Amino acid sequence: MKLLLIIPAYNEQENIERVIDVLKRDCPQYDYLIVNDGSRDKTEEICIKRGFHFVSHPVNLGLAAAVQTGMLFAYKNGYDAAIQFDGDGQHDPDYVEKMANEIEKGYNIVIGSRFVDKKKPKSLRMFGSNLIQLAIKITTGKTLKDPTSGMRMFDKAMIKKLAFAVDLGPEPDTVALLVRGGATFSEIQVEMHDRTAGESYLNFANSVNYMIRMFVSILILQWFRKG
Repeated sequence: MKLLLIIPAYNEQENIERVIDVLKRDCPQYDYLIVNDGSRDKTEEICIKRGFHFVSHPVNLGLAAAVQTGMLFAYKNGYDAAIQFDGDGQHDPDYVEKMANEIEKGYNIVIGSRFVDKKKPKSLRMFGSNLIQLAIKITTGKTLKDPTSGMRMFDKAMIKKLAFAVDLGPEPDTVALLVRGGATFSEIQVEMHDRTAGESYLNFANSVNYMIRMFVSILILQWFRKG
């Protein structure tokens, strides 16, 4: 399988070398593309110095635009599948091949899920995850156990949709929309690492806002979108 790992990176100078070194060690059979999303630190400088495969946005356009740039590259270069892979070290490359195997079975979308075999911990963030899970169940009839996982792999048909759509960001509402439109999905159990350097934008306030936004989008807004 010709597979591309799309790695959005914004100010990841403290993480990007380690992420790529581990990736090249553990998944040498797959290609990767760093999408440097207008970083203001030395992310681009490190990519140049180390000879990493990357493209750069001149300014910060956000995660959705970074992933779409990667999907467009995957589409134009004939990849069979593409996976969104964090540039902060939270995603483990050991699971990439297992996810690729699910794509080869015929699934359109494969989610690296933290909760296939494990129960969700009790926290406000997991309460929000449960609300999103409920919204997806209501609108699609399907149960997605880890809707907020950012480790998502897409087949060729989904790559084309994500490369050219104007409103399909890499979020749970997009997955719900695609599933409602007939896309099939599978979840495999994965473990996520903690971010070791830098700061996530998902602080408490942003997390609450995100969960509410996704819940409303899945229940209401997705009926006005095309998947």
